[in-house]
Amino acid sequence: MSVLVKALLTLFVFSLSIVLIYKFVNPPVTPLMVVRAFEQMGDDSREVRIRHDWVDYEEIPKSMIRAVISSEDQRFTEHSGFDLKAIDKAMKFNKKYKGRKVRGASTISQQTAKNVFLWPARSWLRKALEVYFTLLIELFWSKERIMEVYLNVIEFGDGLYGIDAASNHYYKKGGSAMNRDQSAMLAACIPAPLSWSPVKPNKRVLRRKAFILRYMGKMQIPE
Repeated sequence: MSVLVKALLTLFVFSLSIVLIYKFVNPPVTPLMVVRAFEQMGDDSREVRIRHDWVDYEEIPKSMIRAVISSEDQRFTEHSGFDLKAIDKAMKFNKKYKGRKVRGASTISQQTAKNVFLWPARSWLRKALEVYFTLLIELFWSKERIMEVYLNVIEFGDGLYGIDAASNHYYKKGGSAMNRDQSAMLAACIPAPLSWSPVKPNKRVLRRKAFILRYMGKMQIPE
């Protein structure tokens, strides 16, 4: 067996093992958290911090689940990791507005795979690994587990990860206590968590929040 084959086999076994472990064990830290911590250490004006407390799926407000599905992935409960309709629309949009606008089509499953297992960079290698890990978590995790992990590791501000840290910081209450309006506002800030604020929203955030509130009631959630 060649060295390359052995290396690939080792990587496959390791990746499969960590996916299976995280099916039952909550990820204590993610690559993004580590990268951001090093960025904080290199900036004297920023406090070095990682705020990250876990909220079990049963305690996450249904309004928060509906809000992120409305905002990020309206066919979350229907697809198997990839929204082919959204991908097709994004490709046509990006072709039409090439060089001026860019539209993504990442599902919550893809975002979870990226946040938990990969580094925050744009490259074909990282995208290929994102597809690989998305397939693995869709195969071995439930939709409930994917959503639980997503809402507990996603970045919501400088040093803030997961809905509990975000809710405590912005609303002075635990993540399980957020109401419908707060859930929609927090979800509206997901695309730009370091520049958008749920307590000082700009016009774009307010438009996104209004859109989310309009569709939240129609969204099916994993149960």
